[in-house]
Amino acid sequence: MNTLFRLAKQIDRVSQSFGRGLAWLSVAMVLIGAFNALARYGGRAVGINLSNNGLLEAQWYLFALIFLLGAAPTLAANRHVRVDVYYGRLSPRRKAWIDLLGCILLLLPFCIFALVTSLPFVESSWSVWELSPDPGGLARWPIKTAIPLAFGLLIIQGFSFALGRIEVLWHPRGES
Repeated sequence: MNTLFRLAKQIDRVSQSFGRGLAWLSVAMVLIGAFNALARYGGRAVGINLSNNGLLEAQWYLFALIFLLGAAPTLAANRHVRVDVYYGRLSPRRKAWIDLLGCILLLLPFCIFALVTSLPFVESSWSVWELSPDPGGLARWPIKTAIPLAFGLLIIQGFSFALGRIEVLWHPRGES
């Protein structure tokens, strides 16, 4: 069992490192967004179109990647959304039970469902090398591929999260 707990901690470390790298996408997204705004208004002032659909879609793609791929690192850091009306006042054991049951009954089944149902959608996009319908737009198949990838990473992190809650229940006073 201790081997599983160590594996969970390694998964958490990798996921949090991935999240720190993912944060740089936010910088790129903001820079592209600022350029798009400046180009749109600056272009109007000089009568030249300085922006294009590819840059607008790149901004959208970066946001989608941050949102999708950021879920697993957020769970690893225990910063996910929860209703904290009563949770904050509970003992560590009760919190562990709530987290474990929520993970097993809600998070993992939803992620498995999303992963399985997104595969045909992604496969269809790959089969035609789907492109944006907008002139100068980007390929759509890479961003669609991020959907099952994100849910796969969240499943792995969900197992790690569940193991972390089992460890709290297994060693209630922090003995390891």
